[in-house]
Amino acid sequence: MDNQQSAARSEGSTAFTSVPIEITVSVGKARPLVRDLLQLAAGSVLSLDKQLDDPVELYVGEKLIGIGVLEVQEGDGQGQLAVRLTEVSDLNNPS
Repeated sequence: MDNQQSAARSEGSTAFTSVPIEITVSVGKARPLVRDLLQLAAGSVLSLDKQLDDPVELYVGEKLIGIGVLEVQEGDGQGQLAVRLTEVSDLNNPS
């Protein structure tokens, strides 16, 4: 590979790596009965299968990319919900 190809590939990878992605944070699942689901209204409460301090899962699409814990940011983002990563999946392994 010559220097021009190497430079072009490096520039392309920079452009590609600056594309934003969406990460979904799963805090739990609710399993209501259909009859309960049909009665949902504003103010209804769905119980989740997790506790407040349980780990949360981070996904890109259907791919699990990590595990973390919820926390509230201090400082400028005070009150902003955040996730502190405790485990990162091997993103190079396609399984």
